[in-house]
Amino acid sequence: MNDLNDLQSKIESLQNEIDFKNGLISILAHDSKSLFGNFVWLIEAVEQKTISEQDFFRLLPQVKSDAQKNLQTVQDSTAWLKTQYGDYKIKPEKIPVVDLFHDLQEKYVADLKQKNLNFYFKGDTKAFVETDRILLQYVLDKIVNNAVKYSLPGQDIYLQEVTEDHQVVISVVDSGTGMDEKFLSNIYTYENPVFQGTAGEIGVGLSLKIVKNFISLMQGSIKIVSSESTGTNVSLFLPKLKE
Repeated sequence: MNDLNDLQSKIESLQNEIDFKNGLISILAHDSKSLFGNFVWLIEAVEQKTISEQDFFRLLPQVKSDAQKNLQTVQDSTAWLKTQYGDYKIKPEKIPVVDLFHDLQEKYVADLKQKNLNFYFKGDTKAFVETDRILLQYVLDKIVNNAVKYSLPGQDIYLQEVTEDHQVVISVVDSGTGMDEKFLSNIYTYENPVFQGTAGEIGVGLSLKIVKNFISLMQGSIKIVSSESTGTNVSLFLPKLKE
């Protein structure tokens, strides 16, 4: 019976991996075609003088937005691909959680200032987590990016740490726009809608899918609790630092 359960688990894991790769390929193909198609159309329109200079410059912000979205797709895909070379193994190291906070605080200083957002740390400043630094930094970066994207001016964002018996829980908490519960079940699939940020930011909807993949590589888990107009709490459950 145990062998049957193990086999079923492996089949499901393999199917999830196949779905993930197929979805990734679909996103790359669709977005690239859309972006370059827009470029070609715009250039031809200018060459054939079917649009005025005023219309040309009016369309540039949208072209820039599409290019930025596609660049993010490529960067996310590249990060994931690096974990697929050969027999990838994580490289655990002892990481102070507060150092992760300071790195994020420094990276997002301009975005936080632009939106007048406050970013705070809650927890034990001496707490550590033992895991792959590159994967964890990627995961936290994407979660904080979403928190900033969906927060309103003047609101607070927290990076929280709680050390429990067998794990360290790192959470990113915001009080932004949140999302309806009906969307949470599809948050890691390719069927979930792409929401617009409070300043018009648009994401490709790929980051959280890669985040979940990376969390699995770190032998951890992720939980998202969100409520529309109330905010979102994203918690990472990671194995506790070995004494």
